[in-house]
Amino acid sequence: MSVSKEDVKHIAKLSKLSLTEEELEKYTNNLSEIVNFANELSSINVENVKPTAHILDIKNVFRKDEVEASYNREEILKNAPSKDAGCISVPKVVE
Repeated sequence: MSVSKEDVKHIAKLSKLSLTEEELEKYTNNLSEIVNFANELSSINVENVKPTAHILDIKNVFRKDEVEASYNREEILKNAPSKDAGCISVPKVVE
């Protein structure tokens, strides 16, 4: 199946595009090649191929969630200008 100039004119009209004769010829050839390639793909036998969502095996790339010692709270708060109940205290900015 090939795409005709009339098909391209119709698509251009629906897209509200004005094409020159040169562009019309170019897009007719390009769209014909795309349709021919899609037809070629549809002829491939994929009967014994399992459907997949990914081309590669899916594996977890994240590290294990392990409990580790955290920073010393007193060490962190020693440079805070103001602290309250073990937290950094900042001025209220919302009324």
